[in-house]
Amino acid sequence: MKNYAGYVKVLLLSLVLLLETGCTVNTDINGVKNRIVIDTSKTDPLTTVSGNDADAEYICQEHPLERNGISLYLDCMVKDGEETDNNILLIHGLTYSSHIFDIDYKDYSLVRRLAREGYAVWRLDISGYGRSGEVEDGFMPDNDYAAEDIALALEYISHYTGQDRIDLFGWSWGTVTTGRCAAKHPEHINKLVLYAPILSGIGAHEISDEFCGNEWIKAVEDFQTDESGNFDLSITDPVLIEMYASSCWHYDGASSPNGGRRDLCVDNSEIMIDLKKIDAPTLVICGSKDPYLDYELIDGAIELLPEGSRLEMIDGGSHVVFYEEPYYHDFQDRLLKFLRS
Repeated sequence: MKNYAGYVKVLLLSLVLLLETGCTVNTDINGVKNRIVIDTSKTDPLTTVSGNDADAEYICQEHPLERNGISLYLDCMVKDGEETDNNILLIHGLTYSSHIFDIDYKDYSLVRRLAREGYAVWRLDISGYGRSGEVEDGFMPDNDYAAEDIALALEYISHYTGQDRIDLFGWSWGTVTTGRCAAKHPEHINKLVLYAPILSGIGAHEISDEFCGNEWIKAVEDFQTDESGNFDLSITDPVLIEMYASSCWHYDGASSPNGGRRDLCVDNSEIMIDLKKIDAPTLVICGSKDPYLDYELIDGAIELLPEGSRLEMIDGGSHVVFYEEPYYHDFQDRLLKFLRS
């Protein structure tokens, strides 16, 4: 059991997002009619946000979507005063939603680093997660259903920005959903990033509950520990750990859907992503100490991916390498190098 005594609880303040003035767009994905809804009742659609990084302010904008009667939370952050044609959509993993990409402590936030580097950074919460609408059936947002949520968001971003192709980034379970989306809907994808990719089943295990109970300990169990079972503070800042956990509790509450988890908890002989069907240049990036990954499959991934793809292994990093003090700058730099190549 990890020892949490002595850590100072830091509450992450809610980010107030105002809705964009705009229009309604009707789309058809796989024969399912989807209505992209923009709330036109708001006259001030933008929120200016100050960050911990010096001399930087950001503009946040919410872009509400709807699919199968369920509201989907989509937002976009850019650096204040920045006009850009570079768009990237970030997709979260199991249990915890897109807020995890923007823990505003020191310069850890991936969202803000990308925004400072000239990107419009979009984040989507899959149906039933975070700030998206609740689902009655927790098994409904599974691998393939989530992939269609992503396809809808990409279509909207392309329509809204006028950019035909968008960079797409997935973490953990988000690599399964983005990988499937890229294989089935390549038309709006420029480059694909698979961070900590789940390429095969993680082990057969019966998932009978539709929803997963969220606990503080579960939120932080991926952070590395030392020999005594305490958090390894040479790897991760304790304040960041507390802010991460507080953000999970604030945005994700007591439970999350279990559809994706049921899909993943199968024998490791079952392949989660058919890499041969992906057309976009792909970055496979991960830490070398991630307990969820099949490194044999990862080592062979580039042979199955299109020209221009890369494998980047960060020695010593874990499943949350993007928040680990010795590695997060390296992670961000390698990501940006690929996106700009």
